[in-house]
Amino acid sequence: MDAVGVSPAKESTVGLDSFIEDEYVSQSKLYKEFTSLSTIDKAWTFKSSNGVGTRIMFSMSQPNLLANKKKKLMLSSVISEDSNGALNVEWSPFPMEVTGASLMVPSPSGSKLLIVRNPENDSPTLFEIWGLSQLEKEIRVPQSVHGSVYADGWFEGVSWSSDESLIAYVAEEPAVRKPTFNDFGYKKDGGSDSTDKDCSSWKGQGDWEDEWGEAYVGKRQPALFVLNINSGDVRAVNGIGRSLSVGQVVWAPTVNGLHEYLVFVGWPSDTRKFGMIYCYNRPCAIYVVKAPLFGSDSTDNAKDDVSLVNVSRDTSNAFLPRFTPDGKFLVFFSAKSCIDTGAHSATQSLHKIEWTNEGAPSPSKIIDVVPVVMCPEDNCFPGMYCFDVLSKPWLSDGCTMILSSIWGSTGVIISVNVLSGKVSRITPSDSTHSWSLLSLDGNNVLAVSSSLTDVPQIKYGSLDEVESKDATWRWLDVMKPTSESQEKVKSLLSSLKFDIFKIPVKNGSHNLSKGASKPIEAIYVSSKTKRDACDPMIVILHGGPHGVSLSSFSKSLGFLASVGYSLLIVNYRGSIGFGEEALQSLLGKIGSQDVNDVLTAIDHAIDMGLANPSKIAVLGGSHGGFLTTHLIGQAPDKFAAAAARNPVCNLGLMVGTSDIPDWCFVETFGTEGISSYTEAQTPQILSAFHEKSPMSHISHVKTPTLFLLGAKDLRVPVTNGLQYARALKEKGVPVKLIVFPEDNHPISRPQSDFESFVNIGVWFKKYCK
Repeated sequence: MDAVGVSPAKESTVGLDSFIEDEYVSQSKLYKEFTSLSTIDKAWTFKSSNGVGTRIMFSMSQPNLLANKKKKLMLSSVISEDSNGALNVEWSPFPMEVTGASLMVPSPSGSKLLIVRNPENDSPTLFEIWGLSQLEKEIRVPQSVHGSVYADGWFEGVSWSSDESLIAYVAEEPAVRKPTFNDFGYKKDGGSDSTDKDCSSWKGQGDWEDEWGEAYVGKRQPALFVLNINSGDVRAVNGIGRSLSVGQVVWAPTVNGLHEYLVFVGWPSDTRKFGMIYCYNRPCAIYVVKAPLFGSDSTDNAKDDVSLVNVSRDTSNAFLPRFTPDGKFLVFFSAKSCIDTGAHSATQSLHKIEWTNEGAPSPSKIIDVVPVVMCPEDNCFPGMYCFDVLSKPWLSDGCTMILSSIWGSTGVIISVNVLSGKVSRITPSDSTHSWSLLSLDGNNVLAVSSSLTDVPQIKYGSLDEVESKDATWRWLDVMKPTSESQEKVKSLLSSLKFDIFKIPVKNGSHNLSKGASKPIEAIYVSSKTKRDACDPMIVILHGGPHGVSLSSFSKSLGFLASVGYSLLIVNYRGSIGFGEEALQSLLGKIGSQDVNDVLTAIDHAIDMGLANPSKIAVLGGSHGGFLTTHLIGQAPDKFAAAAARNPVCNLGLMVGTSDIPDWCFVETFGTEGISSYTEAQTPQILSAFHEKSPMSHISHVKTPTLFLLGAKDLRVPVTNGLQYARALKEKGVPVKLIVFPEDNHPISRPQSDFESFVNIGVWFKKYCK
């Protein structure tokens, strides 16, 4: 084993040869150019103060390697169209850093901006209300009221009332008091704050509580609160209880001009909490609850005793609620297929409920708008895959939603008419770039378009009505000032090209559904210039397994392609974006069907003369690491080198330590895994886990392998990769192991990401040259 947790600079002191040391120098310098690029995270549009054009506020992030943090930046611009339809764009001179902000949420009119600064240690949560020219109010909420406000993108929910006087949000419920002890034993009534600094006593641990798993350390009970920004009062919403964890709150339409009800998503929390992030197979429902009262009527509890109402009780999965602008319908998404099959992600459906402002809300009939697509026709809509929705996703007709979704190996923007159910792809149908939605400006769309060979470009889409029932969209570039690093990266990428291949699968079974028999897709990135000898090729494998690799820009993959590798990015069956039949076909067949799909894609590239069979490397994380370690065991002569990030190597070990043990059962046994799940695995179950695991093929492995592991990973705990790496070392296989003490599953802290991919590039250069 070469090193454990040692940086390249320190490695050079223990005897690296000059070739490897030179590679570290050149590749780290190159990757610095890629990591220096800022990323657009969100955007908001506002009416311009002079009525000309649209003012846009962009929220961006940029890694700071020395501080090992991501800087949050704000950049504003004004966009207007001239008489010829061309765009005029004026940018602020510089982006401004926003320090310590957990959330930024403009009010409906755009006249106010909420900034939430979550607490450090025992400090209060800080709510800042900004006006057009100054800070208008600061409100501090002590931890005795609630803990951190959720800003994770899933439980997260912040909703302004229409009159901009109230803000509903999700925050951690106050921690349960812990027992206090002193020299005499248990200290009765010792839970008051005054004992925290009492040197003669100490806090005990109290009862252990489940957390929501990976990325939610310390997050046990998200609860609902309302802030009155005029008085500064904060009220917990009554009637929910600890049996539900809440998120995604929105205000219901007013009743007689009053903000009486809140709508939110609730997940059962009175049983074991399985990991939530990346997992859509958690039962959830949409609830309505009475909002708390403020002012002179706040002592009158008569109006606060309305029972909690589950308005989506006819389905086991409902999330991302939005009201139509006229308030007549509540629209929401469902991933019920996840509940039925156990897959952690699936093709979604869209539904609506008729909403009435007369009396208390009650359960209503669910009306299907867009059903699950089981098997899409060639080049047709493959189904909905929407994981985030704008707070106001509506065009001016009040019935058309604009959404980001996935269409095969590309990200697209679609429109959905919630009255007719018609779905249209509004981004160019002939584009292999990936698109994502940023914001809406009336009937105009602000988006980002990018590819594996093109840095992100802001796009402005205008809706042109035509006489037919269809509408056409005109997309214009929003020119943005570029940095020196961006120009260098664009120059490097200009020498590359990419294609999306459709590759027929080799069916080992005659019982496959139509959708599972269709070709898979793989994205191939290479140099534009033909060479006599092929570049070394890296096979890139996504996790999940029900995730997807898109054609969008990636700093890490752009870096690897610029170093001199071609890339084969495989979307094996089981990936999202290809319909539900193809996705479900993988359940119970991991380690075989997905492995065979990857090998088929590699052979396809070799047969086309795109890969040198002696210079192939493989890289994957999570389930992609599962495939990586399976491949080097099942096809030991195929790969010159491998790299695995937090790989699943031993399902029998993972099931007892992961925050998603149910994943092990479903992916191993198929849908039967739902009913066979148990915390007490039998020898037969453990034997099946071993058979499906890469560990079962370890005796055949001879490929030099780099392992990159996050010590705080709760999804695939570090012991999985450590055991496999130690077993390879025992066999005499070349192994390099780097453990990042403060990282979890994605290994995304700036320094960790940087060290990871520089080491990947150097490791592959060492064995694929």
